[in-house]
Amino acid sequence: MKYAIVESGGKQYRAIEGETIEVDRLEAGPGESVTLDRVLLVAEEGNVSVGTPTVKGTVVHTTVIDHVKGPKIVVFKYRPKKRYRVKTGHRQQYTRLMVESISKEK
Repeated sequence: MKYAIVESGGKQYRAIEGETIEVDRLEAGPGESVTLDRVLLVAEEGNVSVGTPTVKGTVVHTTVIDHVKGPKIVVFKYRPKKRYRVKTGHRQQYTRLMVESISKEK
């Protein structure tokens, strides 16, 4: 199994060839290809390459499948005996990417 640890939007994700990952929303539309070049680690059949801070020349090629929304989060602020109640919510936007290949570019 070949996989890589990539960084996108300040967060790290485990990208496995042929599987999907959900990253923070990107500007690319569905069907477009996205190249993730901040590869921090590559593992393939027992061989592990760790970057300092990135593995030079390695990129992850992905394709945008869809833009999705995460679960709804409800924030409720309350102070007893003060008549203070504030209810707000949040729903994060994600981009679902299909990992096509993990390759070393020369």
